[in-house]
Amino acid sequence: MQQKTNKTPVLIVGGSLVGLSAALFLSHHGLQPILIEHHAGSSPHPRAMGFLSRTMEMYRAAGLKDKIPLADPNFKLVRTRVESLTGKWHEESYWSKDKSSAKQPNAKNELMEYTHTIGADMAQDELEGVLRESAVSKGADLRYSTTLVRFEQDENGVTAFVKNRNDETEYEIHADYMIATDGNRSFVRETLGIQREGRGYMQTMRSVLFKAPELQQYHKRGVQFSIDQPDLKAFMVYYRNDRWALMFSDDVERDEAAYKEAIYKAVGKTDFALEIITTGEWELTALIAKSYQSGRIFLAGDSAHTLPPNRGGYGANTGIADAWNISWKLASVTKGYSSPALLDTYETERHPIAMFRHDQMFSRQDYKTWSAKDKKETAALDDIAIELGEIYHSKAIISDLEADNVPPVKRPDEWNGEPGTRAADWWLKTGDNSRTAIDFYGKGWVLITQSDLWKDAASQVNESTPIKIDCIQLGVDETADDLEGLKKIMGVTETGASLVRPDGVIAWRLKQNSDAATTPAELLKQVLCQAAFASDVTH
Repeated sequence: MQQKTNKTPVLIVGGSLVGLSAALFLSHHGLQPILIEHHAGSSPHPRAMGFLSRTMEMYRAAGLKDKIPLADPNFKLVRTRVESLTGKWHEESYWSKDKSSAKQPNAKNELMEYTHTIGADMAQDELEGVLRESAVSKGADLRYSTTLVRFEQDENGVTAFVKNRNDETEYEIHADYMIATDGNRSFVRETLGIQREGRGYMQTMRSVLFKAPELQQYHKRGVQFSIDQPDLKAFMVYYRNDRWALMFSDDVERDEAAYKEAIYKAVGKTDFALEIITTGEWELTALIAKSYQSGRIFLAGDSAHTLPPNRGGYGANTGIADAWNISWKLASVTKGYSSPALLDTYETERHPIAMFRHDQMFSRQDYKTWSAKDKKETAALDDIAIELGEIYHSKAIISDLEADNVPPVKRPDEWNGEPGTRAADWWLKTGDNSRTAIDFYGKGWVLITQSDLWKDAASQVNESTPIKIDCIQLGVDETADDLEGLKKIMGVTETGASLVRPDGVIAWRLKQNSDAATTPAELLKQVLCQAAFASDVTH
């Protein structure tokens, strides 16, 4: 039997949520990665449930606009302490201190002032199916039941020695680069000897996933419940499609009869159809890798940062953003557009985000009791700022700001287009057609301006470099109902310009043109050379 192609620009080790996202994003940028996964498919016991707006912007840019069901924009994730689902309901708790609109179903969701893409109402295993299908359709090679036995790297690439678990055959895969998304107990990270830091191991959790269609009435009132009985302390969450998970923190091994008994106690009755799907055992851990890169190998997702399940979405969503960040950089380097030094900015940009979210998690009610006693208490910051207003500092960002002198997050209208932050979302129009600005980001470099000078400059640069810039001239190519409002949140005047990277992050901004001796075209070349680490820019 002839073996599949064993040469690839990028090998992905681990085929869960982040690995599949990396496969999708890389193929979206024109690469054909190989992904290997030890298991035969998705885990029957999903971990993540619900995905943030920023994550959906990434998936939308990668072509999944109509393939993922979105959540109610007014949904607020509330956790209720109950005796049981049918028993007494006690107080509600919130991820954030601000709960002003939690009980007002018609209240305007503040998040929608900054994005037109809302979060997703989907369980992890369902989303993985969508990612798998889309990645394959774009050219990714997904190989399940395939184990990484060992690997080695040199200045030319990475060689992985793998085994097909179905027929026990072993073979080699040669890759220019490798991304490890192989989980908390990452074989790749451990082999590389990369240490971790953070709160550490907290406790061992046991859980049971079950199906109970007759409990539908309760998830309409809430999706997360803390079960509080003298002989049962557990956490219960709804997972869509009539599925629920009951999680225990006592680390007691149970058989099927004991699990059913606990489920009946948590629900408060026994006269309903119950099907146990699977059980699980896992560690509640908070650890961040001290390094995300070793030569040509990169860590992403849980292999880079393991965070407990939380209502802020800091685990899965942070990992997906890792994949989004590294994918365009790997594509640009392997195509010869950028020098390999661009890849060094992955860790520089993503590692501080994971550490920040680690600290934020322990500042919230859900995990505050777990915070280290010898650690200074961290203030819980604004959720919208954390989701849409993080800032990168690296050599790929051209800014006068010093990392130590600015806050880690602010809302988009407080940054006003600062380089290193997410480019603003806005409705743009061409004739009778309207599109969100997010639809223009996510593939290549985009220059946004109102000026003819910068439009011409982009055309000149495109003639002299393989990296092409798509210029959107406001008022000509696209119009906006509130053009002044758009320019304000971008932080530019009618003579300024903003350069957006392929990941939708602002690389450089000029508030207004000056009378400097350097022409717009010359300046834009210099900017692109620095921000993209361009390996071939003709001057």
